Amino acid sequence: MALEWVVVAYAAGAEAIMLLLLTLPGPHTLGKGLLSVTRTLLKPLFSIFPFCIFLLMDIYWKYEPMLSCKKIGSSCSPSEHLRQQKSIMKSQRNALLIAAALVFYWLLYSVTSLTARV
Repeated sequence: MALEWVVVAYAAGAEAIMLLLLTLPGPHTLGKGLLSVTRTLLKPLFSIFPFCIFLLMDIYWKYEPMLSCKKIGSSCSPSEHLRQQKSIMKSQRNALLIAAALVFYWLLYSVTSLTARV
């Protein structure tokens, strides 16, 4: 499962770099070429949406059957409690990564269409 998170992280990073390069002021010819490259990459990058939905469902499926150590009368050892806390932190980090990838795609699409109109 770690490979899937690496793919999402690289996609979010690529989207952020393209967004940064597209919004920087510079020569008009460089911006025009970058705009055409970005427009051609938007269609393959759209595959991030179903991939992120699948990963969100994976987070939910792992979170649902998780043992709850928050109850006062529960018999959780410190190692089980620590493992649960680490799992929750990883789930939150992964959900934040998914949200960043989707927001960066939306921003990239919006900025690309706005730049193309101008």
